[in-house]
Amino acid sequence: MLRRFLAVFTTFRERGWRSPEAMLLLMGAAAPLSFATWMALLNNFAIERADFTGAEMGYLQSLREVPGFLAFTAVFVLLVIKEQRFALIALALLGIGTALTGFFPTAIGLYATTVLMSVGFHYNETVQQSLALQWLGRDRAPIVLGRVIAAASLAALAAYGLIYAAFDWGGLDYSAVYLLGGGATVAIVVFAWFAYPQFPEKVAQHKKIILRKRYWLYYALVFNSGARRQIFIVFAGFMMVERFGYSVANITLLFLINYAANVFLAPAIGHLIKRWGERKALTIEYLGLIVVFTSYAFVDSAIWAAALYVIDHLFFALAIAIKTYFQKIADPRDIAPTAAVSFTINHIAAVVLPAILGLVWLVSPAAVFLTGTGFAIVSLILTQLIPSDPDAGNETILRRPLPQPAE
Repeated sequence: MLRRFLAVFTTFRERGWRSPEAMLLLMGAAAPLSFATWMALLNNFAIERADFTGAEMGYLQSLREVPGFLAFTAVFVLLVIKEQRFALIALALLGIGTALTGFFPTAIGLYATTVLMSVGFHYNETVQQSLALQWLGRDRAPIVLGRVIAAASLAALAAYGLIYAAFDWGGLDYSAVYLLGGGATVAIVVFAWFAYPQFPEKVAQHKKIILRKRYWLYYALVFNSGARRQIFIVFAGFMMVERFGYSVANITLLFLINYAANVFLAPAIGHLIKRWGERKALTIEYLGLIVVFTSYAFVDSAIWAAALYVIDHLFFALAIAIKTYFQKIADPRDIAPTAAVSFTINHIAAVVLPAILGLVWLVSPAAVFLTGTGFAIVSLILTQLIPSDPDAGNETILRRPLPQPAE
C-alpha cells in the first residue's frame, strides 16, 4: 500500500514532470485546495454569518449545481478554446470564486460567489475527465485515475490541516482562509499555463452534442450517482453541524480523516478496479451505500454519525469504475462531448433534489437519507447489467457482441 501511495510522486519521475500524466496529477491537486476550503467552511459560515436554515442551504446547493447541469455547453466552448487551456481557465474561476466567498457574508453574496466557484469547478471536472480518458490507455486509466484521486486527497489533506490550524490556533477569519485556499489554486494555474506544452489530441473530438442509445446504461449510472452524491454532500455535513453541533475544527478533522484514508487507498482501488472489473467494484460500492444511507436515517450518536461520514466518503473512489466502463464502450471521438453531456445528466437530479429535500429536511431528516438509500438500490440493480468484458458493441448483458467472422 505504501508503494502505491508513493507512486503518486514517482509518476513525475517515471513519466517526466512535463508529461500529460503529471499535468493530470497537478490539476487534480489544484482543485481541492479551493473546493476543500469552500466545503470545510460552508456549513459553519452559512449558519454563523448568513443565518442559513436547511431551506436556504438547499437553495444554495441547487444553485451550485446549475453550472453542472449546463456542462454540455463545454462542447461549444471547445470550438474556440483547446481543452487543455479550457481546463486551466476553469480552474482559475474556481480559485477566484473561492477567494471572494468570505468577503460576502450574506445570502445573495454567498449565492453569487458559489455560482462563480461552481462554474469553474464543473467545467474543470468535465474537461479534466475528458482529457484523462483521451490521454490514458485502457490499462493505465484506472491506475492513474486512482493516483489523481490520491493527489487530490493529499492536497485536500494539506488544505484541511491548514484550516484546522488557522481556526484552532491561528485565530484567522473566514475571509482570510477562503482567500488563501482560492489563491493557491490560481497560483498553480499560472504555473501550469506557462510550464506545460500544449499536448496534441490523439483522436480528434466531435464538437457537437453526442447522445447515443448504446450508452444508455452509462447515462443511467451517472444520473443515479449524481443524485446520491448530492444527498451526501449537502445533508451529511449539514447534519453534523445542525444536529450534533460540530464546529469548524470538528468538521475539518473529519475531512482530514477522509482524505488521509484516500491518499493511501485510492491508488489501491485503481488497481482493484483493473483486476476485478467495473461490475464487481460498483456492486461493492452500492451495497455499502445502502447500509450507510439507511444508517444515516436513524443515527443518534455524534460518534457513529462521524464514522458513517468517513465510510461514505471512502466509497467515492470506486466511482472510477463508471469512467473506465465508459472508456471501454466509447467511440474515442465521443469522449469530450459525452463527458460534457454526462455532467449535465449527473446534475439533473442535483439541481432539483437539494431544494426539494431541503424542505423535506424541515419535516423529516430521516426521509432525506432514505431517499439516498433508494438511489443506491437502483444503482445496484443497474450495475448488474454491466458485462464482465464491456466493449463497443457489448455495452450491457442485454446486448451481446456480434460474432466475429471466421478467418
